[in-house]
Amino acid sequence: MNAAIRRCLLAFCVLTPFMAIAAQPVVPVAGLIPPLAFTMKDASTGKTVTAADFRGKVVMLYFGYTNCPDVCPDTLYKLHQIYLKLGPAADDTVFLFVTVDPARDTLPVLKKYLALFDPHFVGLRGSANQIYQLTRRYRVVASVHPSPDPEKYQVVHSALIYVFGPHGNARFIIPDLGLNQHPDYAALTSDLSRLATSPQPRGLITWLARLG
Repeated sequence: MNAAIRRCLLAFCVLTPFMAIAAQPVVPVAGLIPPLAFTMKDASTGKTVTAADFRGKVVMLYFGYTNCPDVCPDTLYKLHQIYLKLGPAADDTVFLFVTVDPARDTLPVLKKYLALFDPHFVGLRGSANQIYQLTRRYRVVASVHPSPDPEKYQVVHSALIYVFGPHGNARFIIPDLGLNQHPDYAALTSDLSRLATSPQPRGLITWLARLG
């Protein structure tokens, strides 16, 4: 079995559990996922940033890598289409692309790659431990198996987009935008626009979110 087939099978195993919810544009997760928290390098500036730097904006968090052959570029292209439809709300919405392959995705590589898709996209790169802690925090599947042979260099990652409100609380997940051949752009745009102006969740949901 060659490396390409192995990568496809691994990706299928990672994504299969989420296919049952793929018909829904978004999956509500308020109170079920910890608030946004991280410390990493911003690829566009080279400076260290934290979740606090993005307070006041709707944040979409995604894990991928620049050598991804299909899911990542498909996801980024469709996100660009969403940004085109957001109108003024686009300025209050940021997409964070966390590389799970920092050995190859240097800051310049990450910056150049994301610039091909949309100026609203921000690349984040951390140490192996920082990436591990962040993937663990959000139960993200991600693994890298390096090899001198590019054909045998394997990276597996889940394709969920985690969406956080302006106060940093998780609000919903976009399950598999990259795999969806016909995304409901109208519904996704509406959900993101509404989130930019909606108040912070209160009561039990807010209390549960703070436990993270």
